[in-house]
Amino acid sequence: MSVPNISKNEVTAAEWQARVDLAACYRVVEHFGMDDLVYTHITLRVPDAPDHFLINPFGVMFGDITASNLVCVNLKGEVVHPLGARVNPAGFIVHSAIHQKCTDAHCVLHTHTEAGMAVSALDCGLLMLNQKAMQFYNRIGYHEFEGMALAEDERESLFQDLGSHKAMILRHHGLLCVGEDVSEAFSLAYALEISCRVQIQILASGQPYTIPHEQTLEQTAQQLNGFPVSPREREWPGLLQLLERVNPGYNE
Repeated sequence: MSVPNISKNEVTAAEWQARVDLAACYRVVEHFGMDDLVYTHITLRVPDAPDHFLINPFGVMFGDITASNLVCVNLKGEVVHPLGARVNPAGFIVHSAIHQKCTDAHCVLHTHTEAGMAVSALDCGLLMLNQKAMQFYNRIGYHEFEGMALAEDERESLFQDLGSHKAMILRHHGLLCVGEDVSEAFSLAYALEISCRVQIQILASGQPYTIPHEQTLEQTAQQLNGFPVSPREREWPGLLQLLERVNPGYNE
């Protein structure tokens, strides 16, 4: 399948850097087994064009995303460049719901992992069974399943259900995290994914479990969310080094 590309000299420096960051994020998500063939999406607002955001070309595996083959679309879902590119309509609905109204949600990361989908179907939702999960204590939204996300009317409920949170469980669907940049969105998505994996393992064991006291949960949430060093400084450099070893070329 031929995928339209765009060159570095055809876009602004700010957009190109955003493309490099987002392409890296796609490949990191693939490396940690959080992709679903070609069916989920990570979007990033173009810094010097706030009504435009970058999304993956439909049909391209996450590990093959590059800065040049990402697609720039507007909030109507129309392709800005490269011409002839295709995007997934459902990806546009879910992500535009957040980008339209959350001006600080520059990156939206959505996954369909096995653990995430499993937890999304549990009435209990995310349980505070481990330290990573406690990061989301009283800080995660839930969106009821409305069928495949193809209707524009669903955008309002998606936005309302996210509220002031940076993470949301889409019932019977998957997980969604937002961040000021790709590093924050990935850091949240990774923590939420591991929390779901651990929860499924604990429940599958059939053994009794305990959940700490609410005061301890809130204290832990504040500690984790108030960490003085941002993900861009503490995790992202190492993740980029990892890509250079296992899957370079994202910045092309």
